[in-house]
Amino acid sequence: MINVREIFGEIDIYLFDQILKNRFTPEMKILDAGCGGGRNLVYFLRSGFRVFGIDRNAAAIEHVRELAQMLAPNIPPENFQIAAVEELPFPDKYFDVVISSAVLHFADDERHFDQMLREMRRVLKPTGLLFARLASTIGIEDKLVKIAERRYLLPDGSERFLVDEEMLISATESFGGTFVEPLKTTNVQNLRAMTTWVIRKNEF
Repeated sequence: MINVREIFGEIDIYLFDQILKNRFTPEMKILDAGCGGGRNLVYFLRSGFRVFGIDRNAAAIEHVRELAQMLAPNIPPENFQIAAVEELPFPDKYFDVVISSAVLHFADDERHFDQMLREMRRVLKPTGLLFARLASTIGIEDKLVKIAERRYLLPDGSERFLVDEEMLISATESFGGTFVEPLKTTNVQNLRAMTTWVIRKNEF
């Protein structure tokens, strides 16, 4: 019997959906921008992708290096670095895919959000894919307490920078991107809403 958990780890189910849709091929160079301990990288490491990751947390980077050493020992530890998304330590147009899972809603404000998005765009090749999951206001607008511009207290007790549909459409245009599929939002029992945003960078 195939052990799905062993192959894919604790992968974001919506990233798993992109794998099932054949968005990725092994020659691709993939960056997980805010990789944590590498929960979304297990499949890519096992499957021979050229994998990179950054995170602000030193312990998380140490963990993902150990994970990579176990699953893909040919990948150098230097592929995983302590860094911020708004200051990515990689050249322009370097990656085929950038993953941003549960990261962008930690932006301090709209300027910080834009900085992170610009950096991810900078390192992404033309026709490259951005996969993002982030908290949004979509479907729970009447359940939020506004603290500052785009900062809200959610019913689950957390405080987040939240986008809405209009902002993501505008951000896609600013990114120079096109939607790979429509925005999809999951309402988690009216405690929070998580939106999946998948776009492709245009050829320029």
